[in-house]
Amino acid sequence: MFSWFANPHRFLTLSNWLAPVFYGIAVLLIGWGLWQGLWIVPKDEYQGGDIMRVMFIHVPAAWLAMASYLGMAVMSFVWFIWRHEVADIAAKAIAPLGATWTALCLATGAIWGKPTWGTWWQWDDARMMSVLFMFFLFLGYMALRAAMDTRQKAARAGAILAMVGALNVPLIKFSVDLFTSLHQDASVITPEGPKMAAVYLWPLLISSLGHSLLFAALVMTLMRAEIWTRRAAQIRARLMTGD
Repeated sequence: MFSWFANPHRFLTLSNWLAPVFYGIAVLLIGWGLWQGLWIVPKDEYQGGDIMRVMFIHVPAAWLAMASYLGMAVMSFVWFIWRHEVADIAAKAIAPLGATWTALCLATGAIWGKPTWGTWWQWDDARMMSVLFMFFLFLGYMALRAAMDTRQKAARAGAILAMVGALNVPLIKFSVDLFTSLHQDASVITPEGPKMAAVYLWPLLISSLGHSLLFAALVMTLMRAEIWTRRAAQIRARLMTGD
């Protein structure tokens, strides 16, 4: 299945129409989620009053930050085992976007934390520190690739870092269960089901789906740019050598 998508020509054909569709649906879903979250749903005094509305950006950003790192690690694993170039291109495209959504998660978490917990940041909080560590992993991945002098070396070094760094993702998920933390326990993905009231849950899920589609569309756009860049480099190399 993945081998079929690993063909660059098939990927370009598929993404040529899929990316615009994702962009359009993402704008609608994110817009609806924000409209509901910022203006329609009632404020929750237990969660700090109106400041709880930040969760309609913070929670999708947090979920997508973890999902994007796992996606980068999976694509790196596929490249490491089967040497599918499209998988490496996907991992490379995910990195800057994952860093962006992780930064958004950290920023909105601080905005939520100040009025709720009385502090922007706490250095001994396991959830905060593990998310910050993941942000540095994204930056480290990009810096490491950029430091390599060949594409193969960049792909190999980046893949190893991405796969090893994936061990941090379960720590983020279970940090609030394993360690004392300012951060609240999970309220959506729990063994007993969502603890959140439906009036908040549905806008949150719709907004999260919109963020996911936007992320996927951006990844496809960056991948398309990378594939065309590599093709242009190959053509330029052939012209220079006269082949």
